[in-house]
Amino acid sequence: MAPKTLLLLALIPFLLLGQSCAAIDHGLALTKSLLFFEAQRSGKLPPGQRATWRGDSALNDGKDNGVDLSGGYFDAGDNVKFGFPMAYSLSAIAWGVVEFSSRLEAKKELGNALAALRWGTDYLIHAHPEPDVLYVEVGDGNSDHECWQRPEDMSTPRTSYKIDASKPGSDVAAESAAALAAASIAFKGSDPKYSGTLLTHAKQLFEFARNHRGLYQNSVPQAGQFYSSSGDDDEIVWAAAWLHRATGEQTYLDILSSGNNGGVRSEFSWDDKSVGAQLLVTKLLLEGKVPNSGPWAAYKNNVDMFVCSVVQKGNSNVQKSPGGLLWFLPWANLQYVTSSMLVVSTYADYLSAAKATLSCPQGSVSPQDLISFAMSQVHYILGANPKAISYMVGFGTNFPVQVHHRGASIVSIKADPKSIGCKEGFDWFNRNSPNPNVLEGALVGGPDANDAYTDSRSNYQQAEPATATNAPLIGVLARLA
Repeated sequence: MAPKTLLLLALIPFLLLGQSCAAIDHGLALTKSLLFFEAQRSGKLPPGQRATWRGDSALNDGKDNGVDLSGGYFDAGDNVKFGFPMAYSLSAIAWGVVEFSSRLEAKKELGNALAALRWGTDYLIHAHPEPDVLYVEVGDGNSDHECWQRPEDMSTPRTSYKIDASKPGSDVAAESAAALAAASIAFKGSDPKYSGTLLTHAKQLFEFARNHRGLYQNSVPQAGQFYSSSGDDDEIVWAAAWLHRATGEQTYLDILSSGNNGGVRSEFSWDDKSVGAQLLVTKLLLEGKVPNSGPWAAYKNNVDMFVCSVVQKGNSNVQKSPGGLLWFLPWANLQYVTSSMLVVSTYADYLSAAKATLSCPQGSVSPQDLISFAMSQVHYILGANPKAISYMVGFGTNFPVQVHHRGASIVSIKADPKSIGCKEGFDWFNRNSPNPNVLEGALVGGPDANDAYTDSRSNYQQAEPATATNAPLIGVLARLA
């Protein structure tokens, strides 16, 4: 068959949905995906702030414990800073920067990606005032969720919660170590001094995690109600893999060779990092830095089975919606789609560099096959779907306008500086009209298993954005742009 015919056949699904591949601008989507992080900023906003409807907020965070915990990111549509998903979001951004920095630079977005990363890593540094102390939450989820307020008006308690040697949280400590180690690589070329600072904190947090094991929700039950961790083995190997990549030190390889590789996983997420660790080890194996045998081969076999199931070439494939979207879980399904696409896109480049292919139960998969699959998922998200709706706010002409997000749904403090109280804000929540502020670049939770989506502020399972959903997409869009 002629190449032109093949190309036309490939375009048919998108043409039928009213949005051709050519109409989907990956570079623009990349730009917008980074804008979302500016809207999520907590603290004193910088002079170059582009989400201009936002103002300074939560400037006194940490003062209850004599530390400066201003800065960092609000987690989702609420005003709480949850350290566990925030650290995961930073590790996902950093991974994208490390793998695709040249592509980010080509699109003139490397500076914005590093700024998004630094806004979070600066916060993590402040949250780690001593080797065995890490602040893992600011604000209280329950009282916060009883109010509907702009971040600039918050009247709910801003209690800060920490883990330490007597009340450990090896999952969140190791995840924070992974984020800082990955970020140290991302900053190594542009700011070696800052890179060194990040690596020092990463090493300390990793030792804290290894020497004081225990799930963080047992020490900070307030966090466990919202982001409960299912274990810490995955964060330990994930952090060890990043620390090895940052330092080249044998000690981290030794930890990986004796660590829990996680087996074959069903997701890569804020709670489950095993797939990420497996892929980083696979890179070492493909480069001949570890043998293709024993524990090293097990890491690779496990990530291979995960990726095969994602790209529909495994024995037990990830479910897809009738319109073609991967379907993992009902709550914010897109976060699992974006994270798995970061894995798929990254693996494609690892395989390509090694001149290798992926061998799946249902056939061989080339690096280009992986990129094509990632593109199909990204195009679905950006509008090539049965509803012809872009699930990235502000991208295209048809996107969610009633996003479940306090700041976006209430008139900007720049337009109306009068304070809006805890319950008063629900007048805005209950309005059946578009949010007054467009939350540019935010990915909502996404459609259900049958491609249905209800654009309503009260539909928090589908309509709420989160940093953990957007973060992995940055690298994917950079790879496709």
